[in-house]
Amino acid sequence: MSDPDSAAPSVRKRQELKLFLFICVLLFPILAVAVVGSYGFAVWIYQMIAGPPGPPG
Repeated sequence: MSDPDSAAPSVRKRQELKLFLFICVLLFPILAVAVVGSYGFAVWIYQMIAGPPGPPG
């Protein structure tokens, strides 16, 4: 087994840069869309059950 701390500094720096780009470019945007979409879906389902917001008509 290789210890990640024993890697050369340039290799470790490259790995950290790749991980940072993966998190910023893919992971966080996907999570943001998933969270906002889930919230919107939950509100939509709630309004199907409880009715639209506002005073009763």
